[in-house]
Amino acid sequence: MTTETTSGSCCGSHSCGSDGTVDVQGVGVAGVTTVYKVSGMTCGHCEGAVSQEISALDGVTAVKAVADTGEVTVSSAAPLDEEAVRAAVDEAGYELVGKA
Repeated sequence: MTTETTSGSCCGSHSCGSDGTVDVQGVGVAGVTTVYKVSGMTCGHCEGAVSQEISALDGVTAVKAVADTGEVTVSSAAPLDEEAVRAAVDEAGYELVGKA
């Protein structure tokens, strides 16, 4: 029998290889870019979870999350409702601090 020990990371035994980038509609889409501060991200898995939830919002064209800085850059066709972004970040298990 083996025992698995986690280090407190959100990943447990999962790989943290994700770079936190989600390109929803392709490169070159014009629109609005907003940078948000998110607390609680510690690794690539965290970046991916936040990126995936935000990318599901209507109008989002790309998302890039960086755990080291806590910044999430979101490109969208039009300005996003901050409460919708907050709800998406919350759904991923993190906290939206506000705009960077």
